[in-house]
Amino acid sequence: MDKLRISGGRPLEGEVAVSGAKNAALPIMCAALLTAKPLALTNVPWLMDISTMARLLGQMGVEVDRSAGTMILHSRKLNNPTAPYDLVKTMRASVLVLGPLLARCGRARVSLPGGCAIGLRPVDQHVKGLQAMGAAISIEHGYMQAAAERLRGARIVMDLVTVTGTENLMMAATLAEGTTLIENAAREPEVVDLAGCLCAMGAKIEGAGSDVIRIEGVASLGGASHAVMPDRIETGTYLAAAAAAGGRVRLTGAAPQSLDATLDKLREAGARITVGSSFVELEMSERPQSVGVRTAPYPGFATDMQAQFMALATVASGTALITETIFENRFMHALELQRLGADISIQGNTAVVKGVERLQGASVMATDLRASAGLVIAGLVAEGQTLIERIYHLDRGYETLEEKLGALGAKVERIK
Repeated sequence: MDKLRISGGRPLEGEVAVSGAKNAALPIMCAALLTAKPLALTNVPWLMDISTMARLLGQMGVEVDRSAGTMILHSRKLNNPTAPYDLVKTMRASVLVLGPLLARCGRARVSLPGGCAIGLRPVDQHVKGLQAMGAAISIEHGYMQAAAERLRGARIVMDLVTVTGTENLMMAATLAEGTTLIENAAREPEVVDLAGCLCAMGAKIEGAGSDVIRIEGVASLGGASHAVMPDRIETGTYLAAAAAAGGRVRLTGAAPQSLDATLDKLREAGARITVGSSFVELEMSERPQSVGVRTAPYPGFATDMQAQFMALATVASGTALITETIFENRFMHALELQRLGADISIQGNTAVVKGVERLQGASVMATDLRASAGLVIAGLVAEGQTLIERIYHLDRGYETLEEKLGALGAKVERIK
């Protein structure tokens, strides 16, 4: 199993390009299930989760071709509307096939999802919404069995904000009979990106990016070409790394308009930030100041940036309160940061982080995707060498991380 060895204490300097967003690419790949015509996608990152989704779609009969840099998905021979446990267990986003399969095939058999061990993340909102649209759904032997002759438009009020739930129901509604209203919908930029792709395929969607999305069902969807949006979490991770380690970095191919909450907190920490239409520059020449964060659905502070800001807070001046409101089990990285000398205490869903002047390198273990990124940031500022085990989590969500950090002057080595 691969590991990362980081020699810390070096400021970050230079420029790197931001990859396409994993959390946008995965649902957009599932949108290919809605049409018999080809869907051509650009700016799709090379990641383990993308490969897993391609295998999942492929075993359903979808032709997946990425030989020329553009990913082309063709669902003309969709013959096996099943998502098996051995693929779904590693990636919760696999549940996103449920709505499209039900809308296109009238039936689906999807394993209950797995993914990172950061909380329960139930699928009840997906099921509730599809049932409101006329689907019959039961859970048998760990699988969701769903059937519907044709879905019908409905008014769906989400009990809580869920990104994948909103995406699943929005995709299903594109082929439903009549009009669907999704209220208390997720507002994340990735939802907007999916809606843009669906509209390019011929869907009729209004309100994406607000808390009420209106979808008028159509008889069929066609093919389209779509460029996946830049990854706002990858962008925020590299910015947080530079804020912790010091230096000056420029990230190109970014989407700064999706980063308001992250950029505000980095400025509060003392970073000087310059923003253009598709780039972000950050300069940090002194020790960061502690900033408290409280995770919330977009446009609030992203839960996917919480671990990175905890790592930043470990070496900041002062004490930071970091409150996690989205997932109940997302502080596992705190124990690993303590192995590096961090002063962290957990009180319920809040971590109290007292900044220390320096961390010390040690062996640590990644527990989930974003926790891995937090440990990398801590390793970049720690004295000596830090060895991070179980980095397969990182490979799920960060494209060529060690190469990009190396381009910024960090000393990061992958050990096979």
